[in-house]
Amino acid sequence: MSGFPILSLMLLVPLAAALACLYLDAKSARTVALLATLANLALGVVLWLNFDVGGAQWQFQERHELFSGFSYALGIDGIALLLIELSVFLMPICIGASWNSIEKRVGEYMAAFLLVETLMIGVFTAQDIFLFYMFFEAGLIPMYLIIGIWGGADRIYASYKFFLYTLLGSVLMLVAMLWMVHTAGTTFIPTLMSYAFDPQVQTWLWLAFFASFAVKMPMWPVHTWLPAAHVQAPTAGSVILAGVLLKMGGYGFIRFSLPMFPEASAYFAPLVWGLSMAAVVITSLIALVQDDMKKLIAYSSVAHMAVVTIGLFAFNVQGLEGSMLVMLSHGLVSGALFLCVGIIYDRLHTREISRYGGLAINMPRYALFFLLFTMASIGLPGTSGFVGEFLSLGGIYQASSWTALICTTGIILGAAYMLYLYRRVVFGDQKNADAAAMADLDLREYLMVIPLGLAVLWMGVYPESFIAPMRADIAALDARLARAKPEGDAKLAMGKEKPAHEEAAAHEGAH
Repeated sequence: MSGFPILSLMLLVPLAAALACLYLDAKSARTVALLATLANLALGVVLWLNFDVGGAQWQFQERHELFSGFSYALGIDGIALLLIELSVFLMPICIGASWNSIEKRVGEYMAAFLLVETLMIGVFTAQDIFLFYMFFEAGLIPMYLIIGIWGGADRIYASYKFFLYTLLGSVLMLVAMLWMVHTAGTTFIPTLMSYAFDPQVQTWLWLAFFASFAVKMPMWPVHTWLPAAHVQAPTAGSVILAGVLLKMGGYGFIRFSLPMFPEASAYFAPLVWGLSMAAVVITSLIALVQDDMKKLIAYSSVAHMAVVTIGLFAFNVQGLEGSMLVMLSHGLVSGALFLCVGIIYDRLHTREISRYGGLAINMPRYALFFLLFTMASIGLPGTSGFVGEFLSLGGIYQASSWTALICTTGIILGAAYMLYLYRRVVFGDQKNADAAAMADLDLREYLMVIPLGLAVLWMGVYPESFIAPMRADIAALDARLARAKPEGDAKLAMGKEKPAHEEAAAHEGAH
């Protein structure tokens, strides 16, 4: 693969297909979009197989100087690889979810989704700081259109709120980027990651980046755009919003805030912990009282992403690896849960929990998959949710035992609201004849939920295949953070092995 521009090709395929969809009829646009996303998935598999685990940190690099220091620079490490794989895995499922439900302006809709894919991959591959910013901000535009044109009754309000929240935070980030480039004399992200910025200036730079990434995550209390966006977005819009777009905030923390501003990150870690603890408890309690299925899952997303932010700022390998695994797992599980909601919404055209009940009788296969994704969301051992949360909480405990304790309440509350949702939708009496008459999963829906189910189980049973590509990158980030690492309150110490003669003496004494 040496010298082959696979990353540029992965950007070009959906972009070219998006342009083609604008000029095609509905049926042809659906077909082209599906083929393009499957082609990018195939390229993602090639990327995965050719990634050299344990090799150079930055691989598949391409760099072309353009003007005034700005360059077209692409490249990935293990962290970016995993997020790209998540993106290309979910996109064909999103196209499948939109196959029948989108009936107006189909070509434009498919073009918008393919443009989202291009920009998502661009965010994770960009190695020039301004190229990253362009991809990061441009992603707002097609998502804004998807919500605003193909969304629900209050789609205009939701799309404007989504756009304004995410755009305003990013203006400060651009100012910070300009200052950093002027000071460091480079726009190349790997060089900036190792540059020693003045600790006093780091504070202001960190806050500028935080204004953008906190909204994108989204962190409490700037999370209010998310439930509105999820409820109004079409099913596929919710899948990709929860699955990948929220992960851009976490990726930003890993790529910029932590390695570039380690002292400021340590200084503000208690702030991040406090906001995230509030999010875990408050949004979980709000989720418990929701009547709308989408809104419940949206609030659960805020709680899960709060565990990610605390793990990232735990300043240890377990917290960082756990946060990455939670992001990957949440991308799969929340996407799958929104898909499950979309499947029954397409049949009954309501998301009100009270309108369902007893679906295990007439939709047993649907109930089985919904149960798998519900248990993964709770963190059942053997599913993807368990591995990430276990590692994250282990890392958080080393940094702050009280923070870990409060985060653990989120797991209990998560079990409460997810099982409560499942019981009301799937079990009980069939009170509504129209819900009782709904047909079980068809072939198209099987092709969407089976890959998600297998991925959730694969990550839960064999997480090493996901940890291995990023292990060296997480270790490098941990080493970068070591000089600023705050002291944790959990005084953990490994036991020391006794010398052989002391072990023998103790054994003799026992007899």
